[in-house]
Amino acid sequence: MSGLTLTILPDPLVICRLDSMTSPSALPSGGGFWSLTSIGDEISLVCREEDSPPPANKERGLRAIKVQGPLDFEMTGILSSLAGPLADAGISVFAISTYDTDYILVKEKNLKTACRILQEQGHTIE
Repeated sequence: MSGLTLTILPDPLVICRLDSMTSPSALPSGGGFWSLTSIGDEISLVCREEDSPPPANKERGLRAIKVQGPLDFEMTGILSSLAGPLADAGISVFAISTYDTDYILVKEKNLKTACRILQEQGHTIE
């Protein structure tokens, strides 16, 4: 799949691994990008650095690339069209999907290269 329109979100992000007993009051409550996933004994939070609760294990220095949506649930190959070429170039991604669209997170140090690769694959970056 080519021809997706992508946007680079402005804020650097972190991925936090929180204890399963983390209080909801410790989670971001305002604007900005954040995503929460909970399964059993793990809670993962993706958010801006300044919004991350202490203490937490954190992977810092990530940037989000947003697929302009909304996307039809019947569309296939969206994430693979992004992640595949990046994986071939040795760039790892962390994917997040919402009801309307998909996001891939890459390390800040890889953002410029990732954008070039995605454009070479026919995607547009606004």
